[in-house]
Order: sequence, then structure tokens, then C-alpha cells
Amino acid sequence: MEPLTDKQIRTSFVNCTKGEAGRMRLPADFAELPWEDLDFLGWVDPGAPLRAHIVLPREDRPVGITLRIPSTGRTSVLKSSMCQACLTAHASSGVTLFAAPLAGAAGREGNTVGTYLCADLACSLYVRGKKQPKLRHGRYEESLTLEEQIARTTENLSAFADKVLGLR
Repeated sequence: MEPLTDKQIRTSFVNCTKGEAGRMRLPADFAELPWEDLDFLGWVDPGAPLRAHIVLPREDRPVGITLRIPSTGRTSVLKSSMCQACLTAHASSGVTLFAAPLAGAAGREGNTVGTYLCADLACSLYVRGKKQPKLRHGRYEESLTLEEQIARTTENLSAFADKVLGLR
């Protein structure tokens, strides 16, 4: 992913107001992000821990999506869950349901779409083996090449973005 500026990120959001985009806090490590290892930018808002944001590179411009995280109770360390974007298996607390208001009038009426993603939104790093899921023995070995796994992850996130934009 190409590095983005604060302004590019804030103007990319399609499912929140300009005021909400202006108030969101960027990742604490924004200046040190490993852009060359990222297929998308994702973070939990440090000022609002039940909010998260992803910014996906698209053909014409980056698309930012605001996500809500449900408050959860205890989760079992014996169960595991899988991210729907990168297909990394985690202990159940490592995958979270993220809900995104739809863009436009449908979102203002309260309509949302959801997906299960890595709770820390570090899918790019899990795919590349630069981060390991907690309480697991690494990612499952796949027959796909790294490039194919990256393409699958970006295609899965792009399909989610299309749903938020009302294109699917």
C-alpha cells in the first residue's frame, strides 16, 4: 500500500460525516507504519475503543470505512474463529465482528453490514508471517503463494467495501 497522509485518510471515509472523520484519532504509531507490508490500513480508534477504521486502496482513490465493535463479554480460549478477510485462525478473542453503517441514506437510516476480522486489523501482517495469532501455532499452511493469499485478502475486503458502498 502506498503511504497516505492524514488528510487523504480523513477525506476517504464514505460512511461517516466529515466532522466524525475529522475527530477520529489516527493510530498511535502512524509515523512508523510499515506501509510496504500493508494491503490496507486498519486500526481501533485509541480515543473510542468500540470504533475502528479501515482504509482500502481502490482503483481511483482510497476508501475509508468506519466500523463499530460490539461490547463483548468473556470469550473462550478453547474455541477458535477465523478472519473472513485473511483466513487466519485465532483464539475466539482474536476475531471480532465489525459492523459498518452503509454509505449514504441507507446508513443514515441505521442499516449496517458486518464481517468477522482479526480484532487488531493486522491481517496484512498475519498473511506475511510478521505477526502470529495468540494461542495458536502459527497460520495453517496453505498451497497458495504469498501473492495469492494477499490477493485473496484484498479481494475479500474489497467485497466488504462494495457492500458498504451499496455496490453488491
